[in-house]
Amino acid sequence: MSQRINYIQQSPELFKKFVDFSTRVKDGTIEQSIHDLVTIRASQMNGCGFCVDMHVKEARIHGERELRIHHVAVWRESTLFAPRERAALAWTEILTRLPEHGVPDDIYEKVRGQFSEKELSDLTYAVMAINGWNRANVAFNTVPGSADKAFGLDKANLA
Repeated sequence: MSQRINYIQQSPELFKKFVDFSTRVKDGTIEQSIHDLVTIRASQMNGCGFCVDMHVKEARIHGERELRIHHVAVWRESTLFAPRERAALAWTEILTRLPEHGVPDDIYEKVRGQFSEKELSDLTYAVMAINGWNRANVAFNTVPGSADKAFGLDKANLA
């Protein structure tokens, strides 16, 4: 893998604004456990090793069960997720890989049945945020685990 630029050093003001945005998203109405599932699933779909590593560690620190983390990739077949979590994962997938003709009504209605208008809006911003981070870290080959100490992820004990 070739050495690429450090996008954080090159655009520190934009990085700070995006961190601020992401922090506000985390402070929204979506519970931490769903936020963790969303960030893991979008990162898996986008092939972002740095973000999968980070968000799995965060989920463990937040108390998520290891088996549920393993099942995120196969959530449709798993019995470990509640209807609200399934709706959030479906919303994450549809927004991460937008279909040619937009979000189908049946998926919207399914998700809308689990989330209030404010929650659905906040969930959408959470998906937007993680997809942005995935794109930056994939583009610049950010090394998984390289920011563990800075983000306190070493507390996950997943070396």
